[in-house]
Amino acid sequence: MSNLDLFDSANSGNSPEESPMLAMRRLIDLLNRWEHAYYVLDEPEVPDSEYDKNYQLLQQLESKHPELIQSNSPTQRVGGKPAEGFEQVRHRVPMLSLGNAFDDSDVIAFDRRVKELADLPPEAIIDYSVDPKFDGLAISIHYNNGNFDKAITRGDGTVGEDVSANVKTIRSLPLRLKGSDIPAQLEIRGEIFMTKKDFMQMNERQAELGLKVFANPRNAAAGTIRQLDPKIAAGRPLRFYCYGAALEREQLRELKSQSAMMKWLADMGLPVSELSQTAHGADGLLSFYRNVGERRSSLPFEIDGVVYKVDSFDLQDQLGYVAKAPRFAVAHKYPPDEVLSRLLNIEVQVGRTGSITPVAKLEPVKVGGVVVSSATLHNLDEIQRKDLRVGDQVLVRRAGDVIPEVIPFSGNVRSAASTAFVMPTHCPICNSLVRKEEGEAAFRCTGGLVCKAQLTQSIIHFAHRRAIDIEGLGNKLVEVLVDKEWVKTPADLFRLEYEALVQLERMGEKSARNLLDSINKAKQTTFGRFLFGLGIRHVGEATARDLATHFKNVDRLMGASIDALLEVNDVGPVVAESIRQFFDEPGNQQVVHELIALGLSWPAEETQVTDESHPFYGKTFVLTGTLSQYSRDDAAALIATRGGKVTGSVSKKTDYLLAGEAAGSKLDKAAALGVTVLDEGTFQGML
Repeated sequence: MSNLDLFDSANSGNSPEESPMLAMRRLIDLLNRWEHAYYVLDEPEVPDSEYDKNYQLLQQLESKHPELIQSNSPTQRVGGKPAEGFEQVRHRVPMLSLGNAFDDSDVIAFDRRVKELADLPPEAIIDYSVDPKFDGLAISIHYNNGNFDKAITRGDGTVGEDVSANVKTIRSLPLRLKGSDIPAQLEIRGEIFMTKKDFMQMNERQAELGLKVFANPRNAAAGTIRQLDPKIAAGRPLRFYCYGAALEREQLRELKSQSAMMKWLADMGLPVSELSQTAHGADGLLSFYRNVGERRSSLPFEIDGVVYKVDSFDLQDQLGYVAKAPRFAVAHKYPPDEVLSRLLNIEVQVGRTGSITPVAKLEPVKVGGVVVSSATLHNLDEIQRKDLRVGDQVLVRRAGDVIPEVIPFSGNVRSAASTAFVMPTHCPICNSLVRKEEGEAAFRCTGGLVCKAQLTQSIIHFAHRRAIDIEGLGNKLVEVLVDKEWVKTPADLFRLEYEALVQLERMGEKSARNLLDSINKAKQTTFGRFLFGLGIRHVGEATARDLATHFKNVDRLMGASIDALLEVNDVGPVVAESIRQFFDEPGNQQVVHELIALGLSWPAEETQVTDESHPFYGKTFVLTGTLSQYSRDDAAALIATRGGKVTGSVSKKTDYLLAGEAAGSKLDKAAALGVTVLDEGTFQGML
């Protein structure tokens, strides 16, 4: 069956001939198949847009028929309220640790002991199942009749913690196993981890937001699984690999070997490492160790060694256990990548959101085959915690194999010439003031509209459909315009000329004219959209509308004091300070005045209703679904100018939910909380 046939098959869930239950099952099977291809096989079968379309269709069916929701539905990966703590659970089969081997002689001795304990001659060749040793979090996952049941951390090996809600969010973990030969109760053993790329991107986002950055992927994975709110886990890029199962003796006899078990688990849809294989004798083990070691830096995930297990289950049973470790397995560790260097300087980089990140400039050293001359220090708090100073001797560690980490060297003899790092007071890119908000670790440049480091992101935000709304100005085109330095501030968008645009690659005459028409059309906007488009930190759409309604014109807002800003609905001290900092920057003021001089304008804001008898006055609305008569922005503006307020989520404080076509989970929540639901006709009548 082709992908298009699958789309048609999935979308037939809306047909009158198919029951909701069958339609939901069809969509669940289809979406789970696509998730397995994407997250486990790394072979996407369909574009993201097609996945999203069918996912939304499933959501709509589940919204209409909540009593039919299946536990293995991909919509059920994230759910539930934050836990108050984790329940302690005793492992049915203990999760044992492994003995370690650190050099060739240890591996040769392990192979010799196996043969001696099994009463085999020295010349015998033992078959071993060999795997990479993921540096992540060990986990036990239970399936009941093929369906995900619970997940338990290793803990002390005997008792772990139930972290099912968090583990359920991992996309590479199947919620339902494939095939018919599945035991009624099955306990899987595996590792939760993050890829190096995902880890770096997540840490960059954490640093930009002034949140905690993690030392390495393992800490990030472990810290995420121990979050009490599963929505936090759902927002982080966790992955899962299976390395075995806790099976009954009869099942082990039937499968015969570790390698056969791994194939059996893979056939059920569980992710297993492509590096897993069978090795023969001590020479085979050492060859595997060296081959993986050579590829270690290029692997997408972090490993700290490899694991050897006697392949035959009969032989494993004969060898048995000693203390808390099996005699039939050992972990062969790689030496740590750590080299002595000198901290020559600490410079700063400006991120796309204005975050100021200190970067260590190091005496170049070769660590794990890669020359390292710089490394992020994350933030000032991290530098002070480590007590790092320019001129110090430091250790450079390849945390996660590719992420250079600078750590203090205990043998450092600090020179009198060493200097402590001082965060600059002005941005090195645009010379705007650098400020640190209370409660945040990150320092930020306040030159939002004039800082080149933030420019691409500022322009993309400014042109967004919910802001100024310049149709046809996509992210790639913005990058080209910024790279060519045709656009240095948002005001330059309104200075673009046809003769220049038609010279761009893939920009024909019609496209150039359409873009200029869209830019010209965007000059007529609303004050609220204009303010939102400026990208003032902490000022979202609702706050921008409230500011527009309160101050009426831009000059009054730009000159407003902190006290005056605090008079605006839902503007607290942090938001007020952020607005004041933005407009205190001369560069930002200049861009605002240029935009208005270039023709951006808006009608006088409607006077806000003060008659408390109006049905919208003092009421809180939430909007969901697709409205036929209004855009959501227009509906929100109508509510705001009549004394109401629009928020993003349904709660006990919500008075009305305005629901259009294809309303989602907000409709269910409103019904559960007893919130009044309005259709468009009722809404118009109240207007």
